[in-house]
Amino acid sequence: MAPVNIFRHGADEEKAETARLSSFIGAIAIGDLVKSTLGPKGMDKILLSGGREASVTVTNDGATILKAIGVDNPAAKVLVDMSKVQDDEVGDGTTSVTVLAAELLREAELLIAKKIHPQTIVAGWRKATQAARDALRAAAVDHGNDPERFQQDLLNISRTTLSSKLLTHHKEHFSRLAVDAVLRLKGSGNLDAIHVIKKLGGSLTDSYLDEGFLLDKKIGVNQPKRLENVNILIANTGMDTDKIKIFGSRVRVDSTAKVAEIELAEKEKMKEKVERILKHGINCFINRQLIYNYPEQLFAQAGVMAIEHADFAGVERLALVTGGEISSTFDRPELVKLGHCKLIEEVMIGEDTLIHFSGVSMGEACTVVLRGATQQILDEAERSLHDALCVLAQTIKETRTVYGGGCSEMLMAKAVTDLANRTPGKDAVAMESFAKALRMLPTIIADNAGYDSADLVAQLRAAHQDNKNTYGLDMSQGTIADMVSLGVTESFQVKRQVLLSASEAAEMILRVDNIVKAAPRKRVPDHHPC
Repeated sequence: MAPVNIFRHGADEEKAETARLSSFIGAIAIGDLVKSTLGPKGMDKILLSGGREASVTVTNDGATILKAIGVDNPAAKVLVDMSKVQDDEVGDGTTSVTVLAAELLREAELLIAKKIHPQTIVAGWRKATQAARDALRAAAVDHGNDPERFQQDLLNISRTTLSSKLLTHHKEHFSRLAVDAVLRLKGSGNLDAIHVIKKLGGSLTDSYLDEGFLLDKKIGVNQPKRLENVNILIANTGMDTDKIKIFGSRVRVDSTAKVAEIELAEKEKMKEKVERILKHGINCFINRQLIYNYPEQLFAQAGVMAIEHADFAGVERLALVTGGEISSTFDRPELVKLGHCKLIEEVMIGEDTLIHFSGVSMGEACTVVLRGATQQILDEAERSLHDALCVLAQTIKETRTVYGGGCSEMLMAKAVTDLANRTPGKDAVAMESFAKALRMLPTIIADNAGYDSADLVAQLRAAHQDNKNTYGLDMSQGTIADMVSLGVTESFQVKRQVLLSASEAAEMILRVDNIVKAAPRKRVPDHHPC
């Protein structure tokens, strides 16, 4: 009897072993792609975008690499999405989570080749995940109640996060800068209050933290360039007089004098609007849209500083830090919430003039000014700093820390191996594979640094068996060392998220035994082109 096809013409189906193999290959390929970027000696990737305006991105950030590449394999897409979630959730560990999920699936492929059922592997992995999580929780250190030691923890976490980034050679400077910026937030964790401005020129070490808000715009002509005790009206309104706003309208006149009358009426209308704005008792007006010459002149006569075309992100952040609200109508001044700051002045950064707001209502607001030789360096420095800021903000909320350099992974692997030795049946084999995948992370870190990974990981494993639970890899010397003395510290939240996300994603891919692809939509020729 001939097989019956139940799918629409053009649909495709992969079954059983073929589907599983397709998933494994896709996920492992994604892991291999980002694997070489892991650790303090990881390498960078160059990403070239297509199209006419081809841009170049140089990065070793896992989430950035995976966002930029287009993948067609469904399992690979799962890992890409998982990396994005890791980036949104905790800001760092995007490469680790992808590599761990890929290594788990590499081990699962070997187990399935030995005829062990996927559900048995999943059951073993779940027990292993719980054991690893308990071991990580037991090893976590909490200095949340000791401000001095906690600040040292934050500095160590910042250094460790930046060690695997472009900023590694300036990590002392940037780790201090990141910690100072996050501590200004006073535990709120609102990273919107930290504004990052990138300015070409100088070197990375010229970057600094400014305790105020910088807006990359210009002050209007003939207006005051410095104001104290400022009341700010932040608006999103049209301030142009030279166009009639009714679409497709026509105005017929029988003489040029009538045109002058229309222009005068428009001017009067704009003058009335400016007067309504001035009734708010302000001395600074910031608009998201353009401010044309006539209203700019009126503001200058009134001694009001007017700043035009502050882009939406700038206006939103400015409203947040000055304590104002964005207005569009000006008929009820008593209902409008104005922003306040102690001083507005122009400052020079490189060759550019920026507007500096100091003494803003939101005291935690600050601006990080990044300097660098090329746009690619500035972009990567911003990504690196963003990762550090996110991790620090998470650590302030969840104050527990663990040790890095492969120490936590070996600790979890030891706990899982101990559990496997006590577990009868096939679950134990799955647990062993989970421990092996965890041990692959320090192996890859050592490989990327050009050291003998087999020797180093064997030494590290022996040290952990000898209850030296704080030992990890020292990649500057190529040896194993005590992570406490080196200050290689990581956030407990990041490590826990890596473990849980990787095991859940690998488990989901492992359960797949069928892939059905929908039929492509047919292109219908357009007989009525416009």
